Amino acid sequence: MMDVFLPKKEAIEKVRREKNALFLEQETGLLRLLPQTDTAVRISWSRDGQFEKRQGEVYADLSDTASWNWKEEESRILLWTDKLCLAIDRQTGSIRYEKPDGTLLLAERGEQCREMESFPVYKTVVNDRMEVEEVVTPDGVKKRIKAADRVHDGNLYHTRVYFDFQPGEVLLGLGQDEAGVWDLRHTTRYGHQANRKIALPMFVSGRQYGILSGTQSAFLFCDTGEKAYFQTEADSFLDYYFLGGEGLFEVIRDFRRLTGKAAIPPEWAFGYIQSQERYESAEELISVAGEFRRRQLGLDCLVLDWMSWEDGKWGQKSFDPVRFPDPAGLMERLHEQQVHFMLSIWPNMSKETENYREFAERKLLLPGTEIYDAFSPEARQLYWKQVKEKLFGCGIDAWWCDSSEPLSPEWERRMEPEAGELYREYVEEASKVMPADQINVFGLYHARGLWEGQRSTDDGKRVMNLTRSGWAGSQRYGTVLWSGDIAADWGTLRHQIAAGLQFCAGGLPYWTLDIGAFFVKKGIQWFWNGEYPGGLEDAGYRELYVRWFQYAAFLPIFRAHGTDVRREPWQFGAEGDLFYEALREAIRLRYSLLPYLYSLAGEVYLEDGMMMRPLMFDFPEDEKVFRISDQYMLGDALMICPVTVPMYYEKGGRSVETGTRKVRKVYLPAGTDWYDWHTGERLSGGQETETSAPLSQIPVFVRAGSIIPVRVPGMSSAAMRGTPVTLQVYPGRDAAFTLYEDAGDGYGYEEGACCRTRITWDEETEQVDWVSEGDLAYRQGELQVKLIRADAVQTHEEMEKQ
Repeated sequence: MMDVFLPKKEAIEKVRREKNALFLEQETGLLRLLPQTDTAVRISWSRDGQFEKRQGEVYADLSDTASWNWKEEESRILLWTDKLCLAIDRQTGSIRYEKPDGTLLLAERGEQCREMESFPVYKTVVNDRMEVEEVVTPDGVKKRIKAADRVHDGNLYHTRVYFDFQPGEVLLGLGQDEAGVWDLRHTTRYGHQANRKIALPMFVSGRQYGILSGTQSAFLFCDTGEKAYFQTEADSFLDYYFLGGEGLFEVIRDFRRLTGKAAIPPEWAFGYIQSQERYESAEELISVAGEFRRRQLGLDCLVLDWMSWEDGKWGQKSFDPVRFPDPAGLMERLHEQQVHFMLSIWPNMSKETENYREFAERKLLLPGTEIYDAFSPEARQLYWKQVKEKLFGCGIDAWWCDSSEPLSPEWERRMEPEAGELYREYVEEASKVMPADQINVFGLYHARGLWEGQRSTDDGKRVMNLTRSGWAGSQRYGTVLWSGDIAADWGTLRHQIAAGLQFCAGGLPYWTLDIGAFFVKKGIQWFWNGEYPGGLEDAGYRELYVRWFQYAAFLPIFRAHGTDVRREPWQFGAEGDLFYEALREAIRLRYSLLPYLYSLAGEVYLEDGMMMRPLMFDFPEDEKVFRISDQYMLGDALMICPVTVPMYYEKGGRSVETGTRKVRKVYLPAGTDWYDWHTGERLSGGQETETSAPLSQIPVFVRAGSIIPVRVPGMSSAAMRGTPVTLQVYPGRDAAFTLYEDAGDGYGYEEGACCRTRITWDEETEQVDWVSEGDLAYRQGELQVKLIRADAVQTHEEMEKQ
């Protein structure tokens, strides 16, 4: 009997290859190595020798095409591809990941590198004995199970893998966290979904590799300095992918090969999106659109936040006939002004709604809740059926899938929970209503249902889904993630820059935020914590908003939203006012860059690229950039340097002393020269410099040897189609850029319906050449070249005069 408490041997007892996998038998369990590409390997470890097929099924299995070899040596087993080598210790089963030349990338801990602990799983029984309470939150009234019968539903495992990271190694990723954590080393990160948190199961290293977990449950990353591990909350077996490509862009490409290509949003989605909490009627929306056009401010989309429905019918997928008497007519009037329409829809529906009753009758709700069961294909089909009947047929262009966690226990708390307490509370509450091994992926399946539904109904309109929660694979369902209901202060702005970059390092390309923060003032709850009780009357908030707006103009998606104050540009000042003109110029700059931004989106799809990324991706040889969290690259050319401290107004709106120097310190990465976007000044890389930061602009630098296509800014993306494209060339080395063009909507691009124009700059001859391939019918407007010299920068007004 006492033998069960003695440790089992970790030594590899037998090695065998079966089809595409290498199996290594231990007394402690069975290790499976499953190469996916020449740079990616799936590592799975099972206590009972079984590998449940459902685990990891949302990822592609590429093992049929992988080429690899293996051999046994006296002290180790080797598995290798052309670009990666795994060395497995015979005595411990620990894996070392190396380059072909022997350079160490990562090693599992030398002994007891993997652990699994079994625990029982229980399923909630819906019957008359269930007790449910209602909790009022800013996300609406939520139901919470107080007591319920539960039945045993099998066993799962807590899994843990230990790693030995190298001294000075920097890790990024694991999704978006509101605390602004940068390097993951020597931290504890709790991987669960929340209103202001998006957990993603991948991190990357400055040593040029990535780790992607196969879990769909909650996870924990912990690095104490003495030990470091990645733990999953509920799985059938331990499961992760090692991605060891030639640089971090190759890591991201492997991530997309496994989890899916990122769908291209419609072209209009890269323009300006105006939202606030909330527009209340059709006439108000028409009025706002008209005011944008009267003022000649660029606008591509207006957003209707919660309560499009009748009062008292939360989540009903229809319009209130009093406030929105003619939804189709509203769409038509907006479309006449080249303005698209995005509508907020929710996964929860109050009992008073027809939608709820339909789900309840078919038993397609999560237990004890008013939330539909997105894990069920039947429930996803019913959800789309309801969306299609009363909404999509009206001509709606985009969806805002709010509250897609869909549980946020922290939002029910008066005091802010400690991070570990919040994690445990989420795991406990979510496991009552969702499968324990899938509590992090409701948002993934919710997005899948909308994607499949809309594409089966009308493949001519791209799915545009702004949503608050996602997972590895969400990118293939037309999603844009945003950072939730953040609060207004300068610290939050700084943290959001880091949060967005961590999100993108986790593999997903499209991220945005509420410009100026959702909460501006203070409320009773811990999260309603803005610092500006005066709202728009406070010049300090107006300065913060301008800086937030300028930063957001260089995000993948450019969107204003929030409560407490209105968010249209003219609310911040009259024409000619410093704040108003700064917002106007940021919009114009955004629209001028649309050819560049849309081309980046094409690269994201076709080449599995990234739009926004930490400097560590582009400059792996310059370790100074590894710890910079407030500068980033937008494509290969632009380095964005947001202003994150007040320079003009103190809190309360008092003017700062006149003598204050209004500059921003910037580090220019080594290995290239840089051009100041605003002045054209050329500077050497590898140095820190001070640059001017007037309220009208934030510092932006262009990497020498870049080509940036721009257009004269218009009032909408549609108004700019077919106008000439100016190729701004920044000398310093040979350069190349691919201008991507397609129909701007629909899915023809999946079948190659696009035009790609390869533009090159020869530094020696100072010549620009281009050649187009694909469907030339999508080639828009003429190309003209502008060579940027230190004295040759033009304003938008000067471009228009030409």
